Amino acid sequence: QVQLVESGGGLVQAGGSLRLSCAASGRTFSVAAMGWFRQAPEKEREFVAAISGSGASTTYADSVKGRFTGSRDNAKNTVYLQMNSLKPEDTAIYYCAARRSSVLSSVLSRDYTYWGQGTQVTVSS
Repeated sequence: QVQLVESGGGLVQAGGSLRLSCAASGRTFSVAAMGWFRQAPEKEREFVAAISGSGASTTYADSVKGRFTGSRDNAKNTVYLQMNSLKPEDTAIYYCAARRSSVLSSVLSRDYTYWGQGTQVTVSS
């Protein structure tokens, strides 16, 4: 079993930055690929970023490419999402997710077994 707890959300002005953290517990964390997803009001949950088990490979949605950076520290059982140049359209609840055991990252929410409770990010114009 893996438990995920996100933190770092908040209110920021457009153009600002935030860093989200996701602390994980469970012995499979160090090999499991991780993902970040977000859901805005009245919209479907969408893929944001994925990080492979080693952290060597990252994948991003086109909407955040060049602005967001995903990373992980397996020694701390933590993944991060550094968000720069934030835009009002980035406003959403952000969730981290873990695959059950695969080291391969995925853009599909159905490939992730464990989910955090989410953290709110609000970007004002």
